[in-house]
Amino acid sequence: MKLHIITTGGTIDKVYFDANSEYEIGGPVVGQVLERMNPSFEFEVSGLLQKDSLELTDEDRALIRNAVEQSTSETILITHGTDSMVKTAQALSGIENKRIVLTGSMKPAAFAETDAIFNIGAAIGALNAVAPGVYIMMSGQLFTPDKVFKNYETRRFEAPEE
Repeated sequence: MKLHIITTGGTIDKVYFDANSEYEIGGPVVGQVLERMNPSFEFEVSGLLQKDSLELTDEDRALIRNAVEQSTSETILITHGTDSMVKTAQALSGIENKRIVLTGSMKPAAFAETDAIFNIGAAIGALNAVAPGVYIMMSGQLFTPDKVFKNYETRRFEAPEE
């Protein structure tokens, strides 16, 4: 598998700056995480955006879609902020012959108690098993973009009750 990772910012890439007591989005961390894990597959990281997902526009989503469509890889991992991840996943629907999984984290990857590493690993595992299409891997579960929401009370992604 050759994995193409597209980063868009979000909590997963946030860092804390003491000088202004705020979190800001830093550079992509996913490549560093994978290097420490010594994966048996080839990967490439493309830092596309460095935005909080609440700041993403339709133009940004078109840019993400174009990057996925132009990628020569059939397996794409997108790191993304959690607040508008579902909307971006929906904007990627209809891309053929690619397995696309979006993931992120509720706490920055730089934190000791982060969910980022778990989510990245789960997303890569899913990419090895899913059919072509668009998916979200969060909270230890794989979702399709039309059957998931972020539950702000539980701080998890969940499927709507039917």
